[in-house]
Amino acid sequence: MPAALDSVATQRRRLVAARRIHWHRTRRVTALLLLVWLACGFCTVFFARELGAWLLFGWPLPFYLAAQGASLVYLAIIGVYVLAMRRADRQFLALLKDTA
Repeated sequence: MPAALDSVATQRRRLVAARRIHWHRTRRVTALLLLVWLACGFCTVFFARELGAWLLFGWPLPFYLAAQGASLVYLAIIGVYVLAMRRADRQFLALLKDTA
């Protein structure tokens, strides 16, 4: 009987470790993508005068970023998040299968 309890305790420790790894990855990806969002949303507005001298397709860079670029960056952020979380979830499920 004690061997069975030891096995359950070992599986529980592995499950807790797998959860910790999964949430660490999730927080890291989320923080990185939030920094990209901040850079795209805040920095382009804050530095609009300095960026106004640059042209992109004949338009001033701040105008292009506000009209088109920010929306494309936001879509890219969502896509990267989806791919990263799919990968993290697959790795988490693989760790769960190893513990069973």
